[in-house]
Amino acid sequence: MKKFIYFLPFLLLIISCSVKQKPIFLKVDDIKLLSASTDTIRVGANAYFENPNDIGGKIATDEIKVLIDEVEVAQVSSEEFKVPARKEFHIPLKVVIPSKRVFENNKNGIFGGVLNSLINQRLKIHFKGDLKYKVLGFSHVYPIDKVENVKIKF
Repeated sequence: MKKFIYFLPFLLLIISCSVKQKPIFLKVDDIKLLSASTDTIRVGANAYFENPNDIGGKIATDEIKVLIDEVEVAQVSSEEFKVPARKEFHIPLKVVIPSKRVFENNKNGIFGGVLNSLINQRLKIHFKGDLKYKVLGFSHVYPIDKVENVKIKF
């Protein structure tokens, strides 16, 4: 009987702290140009989620591609991010793009497009890829596909 009394609270704890559903992906927003120099362009964004579960987990970025004027110039990959329980949260996505990658004159003609963007002081930035959520052996993939025109300030 004593073993049952010790086992019952443990069982209730496990049942009450369950993963009822995956975190809800809300949006990718706040895409902005953090800095631009002759050697690098730094871009940032936030991926917003809400976790309805009693326990947290981890989310990792997995090869989120950054495209400028529809040409891939970089990828975002980072360490796993801890997910808080029963809260809204955001994951900062930051990428450093080598300027030479943006301004090189390749078959896609990105140089002309980016030069035009610089003259107009706008840059079309596209984040595309997957975020992976993991908790207690459960996992889910969130597709990210967000395009935004960003104003360039020098």
